[in-house]
Amino acid sequence: MTTSTTSLFRAEDLCKSYHSGTEQIHVLRGVNLSINTGEMMAIIGASGSGKTTLLQILGTLDSPDSGELFFKDTSLGRKTDQELCHFRNRSVGFIFQFHHLLPEFTALENVMMPGLIAGRKKEEMEGPAHHLLKQVELDHRTGHKVGELSGGEQQRTALARALIMKPALLLADEPTGNLDSRSGHLVFELIRSLCKELSLASIMVTHNTKLAKQMDSYSTLKDGILQQL
Repeated sequence: MTTSTTSLFRAEDLCKSYHSGTEQIHVLRGVNLSINTGEMMAIIGASGSGKTTLLQILGTLDSPDSGELFFKDTSLGRKTDQELCHFRNRSVGFIFQFHHLLPEFTALENVMMPGLIAGRKKEEMEGPAHHLLKQVELDHRTGHKVGELSGGEQQRTALARALIMKPALLLADEPTGNLDSRSGHLVFELIRSLCKELSLASIMVTHNTKLAKQMDSYSTLKDGILQQL
């Protein structure tokens, strides 16, 4: 696959394998992709095909055995662990199938959390967090704790949290997988509209082919190879 040196984010020849006893399992066999600002890309594939592993590597939560990641033409493989933590906090938003919200905090506090972790003051983060919760139609639920929110509301809170640091890249792992069809549709439409409004590059792993076909491009991960459809 030909990649552009002007891409916001690209992966080149990513390989990853694991050992199971004496057997070596090849999960990724030279994966290439590139994405530009404002684009939405879907990755589909069967369970166990390595989609989540690929997304974790793209988000620098895991490391490939070989290959490189580039953000604005800068190699991420040459960064220290501390630099990668800073990169994830400032440049990447994550949405997972399971929202991973902190149950002891309110929706508003959960959305502010990445900013607080980055050392910003609560007073600085409250306004942007309120604004994002309004954008995901949860301005009436800001003071509610996680257990008081429905599944769809929890995932919309997770979306707001993913966007609070104004990232350039949004990575979503089955963000509608645990939701009913109505809630899943709402979450997807919010992701799509906010990506366009905020000029985000977005890579979404999904089993939902119907959703994948609504994005700018979609590829399938099979036998460790990513093939654009």
